[in-house]
Amino acid sequence: MSELHPFIANSIKQSGSLVNEQSPWLSQFRKVSAEQLLNCDFPNRKHEHFKYNNLTALTKHTFELIDSNTLSKTALFETFNELNPATLVFIDGQLQSTEGCSITVTPIADLNDSQKQTALDLLRQDRKNLVTEVRNSLLSSGFWLELTGDEMVHVVHYFTEAHQFKSSANLCLFNLASNQKATIIEHFVTEEKQSVQSLQYQSSLFSIGNNAELTHYRLQLESDQAIHFGSVKFHLNRDSRCESFHIGLGGELKKIDIDAIHNDSGSHLSLNGIYLAKGHQQIDYHTNVEHTAPHCTSSEVFRGIVDEKAKAVFNGRIHIHKYAQKTLAELSNKNLLLSTGCEINTKPELEIYADDVRCAHGATVSQMDKKALFYLQSRGIEKSKAERMISFGFINELIEQLKHQPVSEYLKPVLGQLFERTQ
Repeated sequence: MSELHPFIANSIKQSGSLVNEQSPWLSQFRKVSAEQLLNCDFPNRKHEHFKYNNLTALTKHTFELIDSNTLSKTALFETFNELNPATLVFIDGQLQSTEGCSITVTPIADLNDSQKQTALDLLRQDRKNLVTEVRNSLLSSGFWLELTGDEMVHVVHYFTEAHQFKSSANLCLFNLASNQKATIIEHFVTEEKQSVQSLQYQSSLFSIGNNAELTHYRLQLESDQAIHFGSVKFHLNRDSRCESFHIGLGGELKKIDIDAIHNDSGSHLSLNGIYLAKGHQQIDYHTNVEHTAPHCTSSEVFRGIVDEKAKAVFNGRIHIHKYAQKTLAELSNKNLLLSTGCEINTKPELEIYADDVRCAHGATVSQMDKKALFYLQSRGIEKSKAERMISFGFINELIEQLKHQPVSEYLKPVLGQLFERTQ
């Protein structure tokens, strides 16, 4: 066997240091994942899933596992209570608080036998590649959240200066009971004014019961030097509904995989997202919607804005299985390039094995509309402001459509400041 890549070898070493620190089932799961790493190659352009990613950020530094952090949370709650008071807080990858949350939160190390089996079944269905195996081999923190009523939960992943050149891996499992409604806000943010280069592996798994309704937001607003490998998976059951919105600001490398599986008839998925990158940032969204049952619908809209020397990747796949008749599935990806030095790689995919379906997919890449820019300038608006207006207008439609108004109001100034800085 050829010599292991240093990044892989270091991940295996770190996994070994965790063996005796958690429950036996979790230690065994990590051990098996670490053994799988022995057969993994470090990705290059021949690996389709990483074809457009520059992974040198993983090799410039040795990222060691973060120690427990006991940062005071008072100011943190004051900052984010405007979104929702029921808050779960991860600080530097470790679950620190469940303040204001009346729902039962079970750490992954303490899952009962039934929960363990469900967690293992869901994890084993993940895409198999180097990143998922590293995440599984380092998994040390997370929770199981049982949602049984009309609830709203705000999950904050907060990164401090202590996370500089550190790594962490955690897992969040959400089980929404049949006939119930819930709103989940996943919020990733770095300590104010800190430019932290951290390495985060985070996976969120959602099981949506029969006739249940989930509203989900994932706000990726970390440091512009952060490295984040994220995974989001939705399991939709009979007549269930899921509306999921994603926003990602570019970092050293942010790569997010989103999977949705229609397990039974009558389910509906609305999946929308925005990604923005500037400087030398990278951001990558891979989405995959599996229609395995008849009479299901999915609507997917992603929009990206890329500036300076940044790079963005969007790969959206819809898979219609043989027995998924009467499926309605749509996918749209639109991108705006603000300079000649930036790059977007977009690839919509439609794979159909049923004959009674309605499907559509498309992607566009364009530059700023010169006529619109001229029109605004002719009305006395200076060029830089006119460019900001056009850029914000390109994504504002998706922001205005958000169900939860406080999320929309929170994001508008964040995006406004971003466009100010890009000028």
